[in-house]
Amino acid sequence: MERKSNYDSSNASTKFTAEEEKLLSMHFSNTRDDVFAIITPRQVDRGALMSRYSRTDKNMRQVFLDEFLGNPSRGEAFYDRVLIEYGDDSVAELGQAQIAIEGLSNLAVKKIEDRRIGLSYLEKSSRYVSWEKKDDNRYRFYRDPDIMESRYADTYVDACNTSFDLYAKHVKPMTNLIREKYDIELYLFRNSADGTDKPFSSLTNTDDIKSAKMIYRSSTRAKALDVLRGLLPASALTNVGISGNGRAFEYLLAILGSSDLKEEQLLALKIKRELDCTIKSFVKRADDKHGLALRDYLKSVIKESCRIVPKNSDINAQAYKRRRANEFNGTGGGAFPPMTDLVEYDSEESAINKVVTEILYPNYDIPSYQQVLEYVQTLSMDKKGEIVSYQANLRSNRRQRPSRAFEATYYTFDLLNNFGMFRDIHRHRTLTMHRKLLTTDYGYYTPDEICQLGMEQEFSECMTHTKDAFESMRAKYPQQSQYVVNFAYNYQYVIRLNLREACHLIELRTIPQGHADYRRMAQQMFSHIQRVHPKLSQIIKFTDTKNYDLERFEAEKHIDSKRTDMNKDHT
Repeated sequence: MERKSNYDSSNASTKFTAEEEKLLSMHFSNTRDDVFAIITPRQVDRGALMSRYSRTDKNMRQVFLDEFLGNPSRGEAFYDRVLIEYGDDSVAELGQAQIAIEGLSNLAVKKIEDRRIGLSYLEKSSRYVSWEKKDDNRYRFYRDPDIMESRYADTYVDACNTSFDLYAKHVKPMTNLIREKYDIELYLFRNSADGTDKPFSSLTNTDDIKSAKMIYRSSTRAKALDVLRGLLPASALTNVGISGNGRAFEYLLAILGSSDLKEEQLLALKIKRELDCTIKSFVKRADDKHGLALRDYLKSVIKESCRIVPKNSDINAQAYKRRRANEFNGTGGGAFPPMTDLVEYDSEESAINKVVTEILYPNYDIPSYQQVLEYVQTLSMDKKGEIVSYQANLRSNRRQRPSRAFEATYYTFDLLNNFGMFRDIHRHRTLTMHRKLLTTDYGYYTPDEICQLGMEQEFSECMTHTKDAFESMRAKYPQQSQYVVNFAYNYQYVIRLNLREACHLIELRTIPQGHADYRRMAQQMFSHIQRVHPKLSQIIKFTDTKNYDLERFEAEKHIDSKRTDMNKDHT
């Protein structure tokens, strides 16, 4: 029997009967206010409800009462019509899911995390978690079926085992070295009696001493694992949690399904299976003719890109490699030093004209953007610099992002740094990134502490072992051979980002607790931008240009302080 609606389109605050309010309270956080949360337990109903809500003048709770209550199939039928028949892609964003993936390689997780829009990730850390544990007496690294069924199986396994053996062997010695090098007495800890920071030996309170030891152990352990992570091969198994919407998941499935790696193809099948248990209606098209056509298209794009690549002789790649090798400054092993090159940017005048125009445009009583730009072009550089300075002065901390006007100018950076560091930079969303296959072609990075521990020869031999294994496989298996390459090997990629995002990345990646590798790169990026755009670079106000020996120390102190304050609040 059809319900009689109480809805009056002229009255935004519809009144519900006591019975209706009781029913609605199980599906909405409140029944009377005009701001409320949808708490109905059926995920597909939530999305369908929101989509239907955009196509009626009824309020949401009335739509629920009239069309969804007691009609459990309403959601799926609605999505079949809107998504499949009408192809309204935005509706697929209403279906949200959380997927956990355990035991995937560091290659596969990077492919997943390449998807920047609509998905969020949390990945196992190489800084806080030691990776030397075994399952069934085997190190946890991916064993690619193509490799394992080939004559390279023993070579591959031996190279990965060698890397893990050396990592596991030196976790404790490296931790001890770090603690000897950075003695606890070099640092100040919170003294609860007067709120000041004091040397460890001056602490008398038992809880203060306990906290100090915990802070010191955590920060020195993180430093040791930071140093050793370069030994880990890309085959090392990790875990990742993914939160996202149906539209983004559909595209992720197409990307994984079009891969040449069996691991990624299998992941596509497994992720689809789990999404079918949660938001099936939102990812139906992943396996239909449109989804299959998208996979074929993605494969064709890669194939065509490979076909048109010029021969090495045409672009003199070997001469480039020799030139870079000659620039080697002794900071790493192999052939290439790290590289942070700014290769493309606007002239200072053009860049500042764009930014200042966009600062003025929203509030200028002239309808034409072109007219505002022409006016800005008449201003002196000093005047335009004052406008930028004023915007910079408004910022009191790095979380106060510059306005979107600073998205008007872009920078392209050509980067070469170790793969372990790339994994950290890869997390940034609002930028364009192009990257190559992981190889051993550009040498590797050797941290100073590796030499100080006296394991430089072992480290070098391990890298050589990896390179030999990689070179033996790469012609036959160019994709699969990546798995054997260590995090220490240099990796080449390009990022293009606007000034607003550069501000975020540089300020975030130069904070004291950041890894020394990417802090150095971010500092170099800032120097380049400061050089070509001295006036605009004022907006990057919170760049830390200093170096730190025990990066996690201050962060661990801050966490402990918050933990202490929280405990006080609960007592």
